[in-house]
Amino acid sequence: MHLEHLGLNHPDPGAAAAWFCQNLGMTVARKFGPPQHGHFLADTRGKMMLELYHNAEVPVPDYAELAPFSFHIAFHVDDVPAVRARLLQAGATPEGEVNTNGDGDKITIVRDPWGICLQFVQRTKPMV
Repeated sequence: MHLEHLGLNHPDPGAAAAWFCQNLGMTVARKFGPPQHGHFLADTRGKMMLELYHNAEVPVPDYAELAPFSFHIAFHVDDVPAVRARLLQAGATPEGEVNTNGDGDKITIVRDPWGICLQFVQRTKPMV
């Protein structure tokens, strides 16, 4: 057994998929149509996917109101400050600064244009 994807009910999955592909290096693995139109986005290693869809039968969470440590999507990167700066130029908003934890990992969080918290981590020692 392994994780395949994380699914998010989203107000505009098409626009979000385009932003994630353009700015996070993700690729569209599969699209699906009505009634719950959406996109499966694969990470750069092709090991994990994010499903962005819109299901009008259930409420879309107010992602902008969720605290970063209640919900976030984490990405491993090689240069946290550079990724943060690039994403802020692309319409993300900062959620704090770049920090270093007790293990020496560099971490930052930004919110995408829809308020979803994205965490970027540069690990001193890989987790997996």
